[in-house]
Amino acid sequence: MYRLISTILLLLVKMFRLLKVKGKEHIPSDERFVVTCSHRGWVDVIMLALALYPIPVHYMAKQELFKGKWRDRFFRSINAFPVNRENPGPSALKIPMQILKKNQCVGIFPSGTRTSEDVPLKRGAVTVALKSNAPILPAAYKGPTNFSGLWKGEKSHVLFGEPLIFDKEKQEMNRDELIDYALKRLENKIKELENELEKE
Repeated sequence: MYRLISTILLLLVKMFRLLKVKGKEHIPSDERFVVTCSHRGWVDVIMLALALYPIPVHYMAKQELFKGKWRDRFFRSINAFPVNRENPGPSALKIPMQILKKNQCVGIFPSGTRTSEDVPLKRGAVTVALKSNAPILPAAYKGPTNFSGLWKGEKSHVLFGEPLIFDKEKQEMNRDELIDYALKRLENKIKELENELEKE
């Protein structure tokens, strides 16, 4: 279902020129990577997936969205997997690492949408990438955050930065130092991309 829905949405977005993507040359040719992006609402989730098309993205999503048989089935059919954002357990790392082992892309919004999500998910995104030896593709989003903005024709912008790879640092730092270092690099890079988008 993911491919069908994303193809239809991409055709609509192109028809109405609702999405501008920059930095596509930075997308790894191998689909095995973790993409992280600034997050303000549900629209950026869709636009990031369309910006990466035809590469399918497996998104980490809050477990509340999966309550109920039909909702659970729907979200899983579009490549979302549940995680407890208030108290991330082992599955928060295990599931995305399994996906990466299958040479697929994992999408994590490390800033979350609430302060309480901030630290654990940021560390989670970095930890998953480091443990899986997968590059991190940083991205920033600017545009509407809800259906109202889309209906008004507001444009969405997605900007990708160069992938972050920490092979050298792995040889020089212990685990905690490496995670803190990689986390800082990711935070700075996303802020840099956000600032670049704001200038447009």
